[in-house]
Amino acid sequence: MTRLNIPLDPNRTGREAEALEKSLRRLVVGQDEAIRQIVSMYQMYQTGLNAPGRPVANFLFLGPTGSGKTRIVEATAESLTGNPRALIKIDCAEFQHSHEIAKLIGSPPGYLGHRETHPLLSQETLNQFHTEKVKLSFVLFDEIEKASDALWNLLLGILDKATLTLGDNRKVDFSRAMIFMTSNLGAGEMHSILSPRLGFSAPEQAHRAVLGAIDEVTEEKLSRSAVEAARRKFTPEFINRLDKIVVFKPLGEQELKKVLDIELQLLQERIFLSSLDRPFALTVTDAGKEHLLREGTDVKYGARHLKRAIERCVVQPVSNLLATGQVQAGDWICVDFDRETGTFSFHRRAEGLPVHKMAELTGASLPRWDAAAAVAPASEEPRFQSARSSRKG
Repeated sequence: MTRLNIPLDPNRTGREAEALEKSLRRLVVGQDEAIRQIVSMYQMYQTGLNAPGRPVANFLFLGPTGSGKTRIVEATAESLTGNPRALIKIDCAEFQHSHEIAKLIGSPPGYLGHRETHPLLSQETLNQFHTEKVKLSFVLFDEIEKASDALWNLLLGILDKATLTLGDNRKVDFSRAMIFMTSNLGAGEMHSILSPRLGFSAPEQAHRAVLGAIDEVTEEKLSRSAVEAARRKFTPEFINRLDKIVVFKPLGEQELKKVLDIELQLLQERIFLSSLDRPFALTVTDAGKEHLLREGTDVKYGARHLKRAIERCVVQPVSNLLATGQVQAGDWICVDFDRETGTFSFHRRAEGLPVHKMAELTGASLPRWDAAAAVAPASEEPRFQSARSSRKG
């Protein structure tokens, strides 16, 4: 046997894990630690080195609202299965009383409603989003701190042995599931730590959640306060069954700008998919983006209201333009904000654009239905002739 001393690099990841990380970084902003932990556990699952007889991963995500805890779970499911809805979401606010656990596992024989109660966590439900390539389930227990002790006790068996016994004694196997739990525990303490950084003389800054980069000392304080709040709330045996507790930090100005760009790209993809006969390009100026950030973000709620601001200020007016025939296929619509009047304005910048050009303008991904058109030669690319241009002829 020849002795070798070849250096190896344990920091490299496989192609599938690398693809997952790249996709998550495209969909999730400012939460690098959470992305690293998810990719690491997925890499262990891919190589078959995850702990046998346990779920693939048990995560507890802590942090303030609007920081992306639920979003990263949806992004993980979307990245691995291609379906953002390939997620089993349990709203723990619906399980504040012990008797409501029957909705999850079904009523046992002899109890009223035994045959009428269909458990939410059956094996069929767990496997419904499996694909030929990915045999993984993604289960989210949202706002876990609101659930009763009965649900926490039920989770002990799932987190430790990957097994759940239903009311009719059937077994559910969670060994191919990633378990995610989210909680806002510690959010108040985190806000108190960040408040002095804003100061009393900057109400506008506080409203827009314009925070600079959080230094290491402050980030350590935020993490410690959230973890301590979780340890006060949950029992030691529950905490010990978790693979990782990840604390999501509040989003700063730069992160919020990236979130807005992602949401606008998703809006453009929605336009492509919902308007197959009338796709158009939609862009927002810097002034418009600045106002959307002002309307849709703040320190306490993070990016929670950003989608609502986009719906209210952009989507609803655009739907009126569509309904009245002012927007046609191939149009480039630009949205601007006038600071003097405090209103948004909508202008047509171009007509008859090909789909690939609209995708370039907005940075959005083309839907599958137009993939062939996107790669066709320039002479063959379809140009949309609007009703107004056909009337001119």
